[in-house]
Amino acid sequence: MTLQITLPHWYDLHTHFRQDETVRATVADHVKMGCIGALAMPNTKPPVGKVFEKDDVKDYKSVEAYRQEIMTASGGVFQEVIVPLYITRDIKPEMITAGAKKGVLKACKYYPPHGTTGADFGAPFDMFMENGVFAAMEESGVTLCIHGEEHGLSAEKYFDRGENAEELFYANKMPLLIRRFPKLRVVAEHLTTKVAVDFVKSAPEHVKATVTPQHLMYTIGTLLQGLKYHLYCLPLLKFDEDRLALRQAVTDPENTKFFAGTDSAPHVKKVTPCGCAAGCYTGGIAPQLYAQAFEMAGVDLSIAQGQEVFRKFLCEIGQTYYDLPKAQGTFTIEKTAENIKPLAMAGETIIPLPLGMDTPMTWSIV
Repeated sequence: MTLQITLPHWYDLHTHFRQDETVRATVADHVKMGCIGALAMPNTKPPVGKVFEKDDVKDYKSVEAYRQEIMTASGGVFQEVIVPLYITRDIKPEMITAGAKKGVLKACKYYPPHGTTGADFGAPFDMFMENGVFAAMEESGVTLCIHGEEHGLSAEKYFDRGENAEELFYANKMPLLIRRFPKLRVVAEHLTTKVAVDFVKSAPEHVKATVTPQHLMYTIGTLLQGLKYHLYCLPLLKFDEDRLALRQAVTDPENTKFFAGTDSAPHVKKVTPCGCAAGCYTGGIAPQLYAQAFEMAGVDLSIAQGQEVFRKFLCEIGQTYYDLPKAQGTFTIEKTAENIKPLAMAGETIIPLPLGMDTPMTWSIV
């Protein structure tokens, strides 16, 4: 008999839907994989850089409008969507306070300047340490979602055998943040290094982290061997000891800190004249990839204990942290190969990661 696992509907708590036609196509893919909501990142074009439509802050999208766009695209399936405010140079503490007071603002996103696709509006981390933005978030209970990498580094410091941009950030900036703002809710996004994992483990309970399928499955060697550019994402994949630390963190039966956030990012063109677009598209297939990653990490998903660890990671820890509505329905995955197809929309195509990598899929949605 084919192994099947029935799970509660879940929330993807770090994903990218982009804008226009892409929103409808990518949200539909999330619905197909049992999602009833998401935390949708704000690095759109233009970025989500104001809270309310009436805010007179340049030509930004608003949190309230983008949230409604995504909810509508789900056709009534999504129970909740969190849209973080992109904290740019234009963000003022009073914007945070007003948005939180009215229940519109639940999270903000820090991007290192020019640190990834759509991060052109980012500003130095220290600016928000001093200008009252992080203080307002701490006081209002707004979560800080962090792309944790140092910016403006030399190539040798950005990625080297002895150190890299993520390790430097978690060794230097994050401890200072926690000391200065001890009650600030923080989610360390898409972790890639043992240094970051160890920091989150040692931090207060209100500091948590998301982990992507690709960082559990692959290493930097996989990306470089044959230059498999569909695997190019930021932060970059790291080494085997880093992947091992991530696997141990998410599969620990006592895990309360690490939860699912795919960082799924749709690109119709991965290779551009400016370089390679950062992000792997895993819409429609994320639970299957996570299940595959858990098995690669040694978890036996045929037994109750293994399924419970997987369920907590995918469906429970993040939902509880963000106080999201509990799922009423379920979906089922089974241990059979899935026939994956490119996502076609508006005359263009997005290639899901397994097709771009020729990765055999071992799980499917029933």
